[in-house]
Amino acid sequence: MSRSTVEEVPLRRNRDFTLLWVGQGCAEIGFSASMLAFPLVVLAITGSATASGLVLAADAVAQAVLALPAGALVDRWDRRRVMLACELAQVVALASLVAALLLDGASVAHLVAVAAVLGACRALFEPAEDAMLPSLVPERQLATAVATNSARSSIGQMSGTALGGLLFGVARWAPFLLDLLTHAVAFVTLLFLRAPARRAEPAPHGRIGQEIREGLRFLWQRREIRVTTACAVALNLFFAAYYLVVVVLAARRGTPAGEIGVMAAMLGVGGVLGAVLAPSLHRRLSPHVAIAGVFWALAALSPLAVLVHNGYLLGVLFAAMALLAPTANTTIVTHQLLLTPDELRGRLSGSLNLAVGGAAAAGPALGGLLAESTTPTTAVLVSAAGMTVAALAVTVNPTLRHYPREEQNR
Repeated sequence: MSRSTVEEVPLRRNRDFTLLWVGQGCAEIGFSASMLAFPLVVLAITGSATASGLVLAADAVAQAVLALPAGALVDRWDRRRVMLACELAQVVALASLVAALLLDGASVAHLVAVAAVLGACRALFEPAEDAMLPSLVPERQLATAVATNSARSSIGQMSGTALGGLLFGVARWAPFLLDLLTHAVAFVTLLFLRAPARRAEPAPHGRIGQEIREGLRFLWQRREIRVTTACAVALNLFFAAYYLVVVVLAARRGTPAGEIGVMAAMLGVGGVLGAVLAPSLHRRLSPHVAIAGVFWALAALSPLAVLVHNGYLLGVLFAAMALLAPTANTTIVTHQLLLTPDELRGRLSGSLNLAVGGAAAAGPALGGLLAESTTPTTAVLVSAAGMTVAALAVTVNPTLRHYPREEQNR
């Protein structure tokens, strides 16, 4: 694999990375606002919680169904054009929804269709952005870029959720107008992005199924990718279950809704702080310590929810649990991107999105089952036990114990 030829300047002065970061930071704010507003609009129109779930499911199903073919298509096509097309499609879909809501003509079918378009666009956009990142920054700065993108996601989710609730109180269409405008900004920033030429020509086009299998075969043959993917699946499954169980526990204890909201937001605060610390921790910690550290932090801190009754203190607990995750993510993603040839990076991202996204979706279902079948306290301890078993497996795994350290800028 060829070495990066991107001029090495401080990341904040890297024009193309900054354009991408700003544009997608705006888009993530708008997306989070829409994801909050979708179920609220459906409830206002129909009063049906089931219909609300259907709309959110449309986004998740579209991403899951298209994850593997999207990764293969991203490896075929010009990645910047894919990203531009996705932003434009989202602007058009959101404009149709804003117009329908202004005219009181929105239907559940329309909302489902728009949510599915957003999910399909994310299924294509995320692999395209991930695959392009190593061509925008020097390899020595890749870990810092990955951590900076992690901070962007946390900030976008926190601020977008808050703005979505505020704007929905003003008008039903307002959160979707915000999403439309932020994707328009992202589209404009991409127009000015100078995407470097691909380091390697895409492989000759075959049938899409064949290309997907080639990508999966490459990933399966790399033990480091197999093992770290299993780590990410376990972490997302058990933590998503734990998160729902703790929310149920807090609600049954009579914790005010405002405190629960702050508690949830503190998870994002921890993610932002962790992303700020990630480049430094990535340089100082061995890869094995960085990866195992997040598992042991979750295993040690998660049982404390049984003892903590104050919603704000539970928020501090959530923030502490999120603090080390960006460092592990930076370590894993940086190595995976450098290990994978450019012509396969879209399929790498699409495959990982499917695996990790599936675990994140299954986690709440597991948490709900635990909360319904036993006491919330027992459910917390069962979730904590699952994270402890995963931490033990990570600690003794020989592949992770010898995980290579990437050379990064200091």
